[in-house]
Amino acid sequence: MTWLFLTLHVALIVCLGLRILLRNDLQPDVRMGWLTLVVLLPYVSCVLYYLFGEVALRRRGRGHLLQVQDFAVQAHVVQQASLVGKSRPHPAVAGATERMAAHVAPQWQAAFSYAASVNGFQPQPGHSAQLMADGGETLRRMLMDLDAAQHEINLLYYLWRDDQMGTQVAQALIRAAARGVVCRAMVDGLGSRPLVGSALWESLRAAGVQLAVALPINRPLQVMLNSRLDLRNHRKFTLIDGRIAYCGSQNCVDEVFAAKAAYGPWVDIMLRMQGPVVAQMQLVFASDWQQYATAEHAPYLPQSQPQALASPGFVALAIAEGPSERARACPQLFATLITSARQELVLSTPYFVPDATVLDALCAAAWRGVPVTLIVPARNDSAIVGAASRSHYHRLLQAGITIYEFQPGLLHAKTLCVDGQVSLIGSTNLDLRSFDLNFENNVLLQDADTTQAIRARQAAYIAQSLQITAEQVHGWPRRQRIWNNLLAMLSPVL
Repeated sequence: MTWLFLTLHVALIVCLGLRILLRNDLQPDVRMGWLTLVVLLPYVSCVLYYLFGEVALRRRGRGHLLQVQDFAVQAHVVQQASLVGKSRPHPAVAGATERMAAHVAPQWQAAFSYAASVNGFQPQPGHSAQLMADGGETLRRMLMDLDAAQHEINLLYYLWRDDQMGTQVAQALIRAAARGVVCRAMVDGLGSRPLVGSALWESLRAAGVQLAVALPINRPLQVMLNSRLDLRNHRKFTLIDGRIAYCGSQNCVDEVFAAKAAYGPWVDIMLRMQGPVVAQMQLVFASDWQQYATAEHAPYLPQSQPQALASPGFVALAIAEGPSERARACPQLFATLITSARQELVLSTPYFVPDATVLDALCAAAWRGVPVTLIVPARNDSAIVGAASRSHYHRLLQAGITIYEFQPGLLHAKTLCVDGQVSLIGSTNLDLRSFDLNFENNVLLQDADTTQAIRARQAAYIAQSLQITAEQVHGWPRRQRIWNNLLAMLSPVL
């Protein structure tokens, strides 16, 4: 009996280990993390690997999942064929390399070219943006735009609650639907689970608002058989009449966020944008609506077509990352932007658990003389993430990177500013979950005024932060350093 048990034990480790070694889509650090877990906890690791080891996106009875670019091209081809008897790709994903040279400065062309390769969206001029002062201004301006909508409203949020903000936005949708505006609201199945089925949700449905749950988890066994429970739609944006987009880090919840009030207030950042990028985000919404939520066709173009501004405006494009897109696109995008820096690089993120690609790029930028500043929250709502983040402090400080820990609440803003000219803002955290598992949305823009506004906001974060020194890190107790490094070692499988 003992020999049989030993044989099965070894067979389990060998078979699972071979499965991990035979995969071509794993980074070495992720592979090592899983192999370590298999050796240390073979039985637990079998369950964990089945549930979380592989990114599977299968839809039984719904056909093949399309990348955003393929969805956009296919949808546009179908509509153009039905309207004019011939087909052509959607202009947002059509080739426009000549516009790159005309509107993007040479220093940034590599970064914008890489960003364009993720979804096929092309950088286009004709944008304007206003940086919202805080969550209160975001809500006020958004409600004004929702009440002024004439044709169509599309909202997608990871978190939506029936608190003050969530209720006021819902009431604005109900008012819009009553005057004939087509309203669609989509939420993540896990992040917004308390809202789905609530009285507020049902009042939206009764008012005629079209509702959808992205990646629902109401049938967990079926999800585990066909996908993963931890694949989440982490996107956050509001699209109004094809003309206005609110995008950034803020969910449809109050800043205090009652579910995690002990870490609040949550400090977010949002842009109100106008220009062609709105149509690109509309395509992302339509793809999510049809492929991950309802299986119903949603108009992939707004009823009111977005127009470039009368003035030239600045260049921007939307970037939608996720498990259905090209692997490693997100960290490679960050690395490309970091490599482009010549004068200054400042970034903020609530969750800093980067892979080797991003970590090496940050350190290399600092070593070649670029001032690099990282801003993270002092208290993280995930103790595991907080510890894993601090495991990188020694290496970052050694390279000359300045680290600040934000004190008043949980700094949730995800920002990156390069040389006072280029900004990346959206929903992506600098962690492996955003890189590999979450569906995220970001906007990359080249504009000195907007970038300086975001940079000033980052300066405000720094003013409310404490700088971390090498002496502090060296003074951490050994048990703390061991714990931090242990969690960092296992972070690829957490």
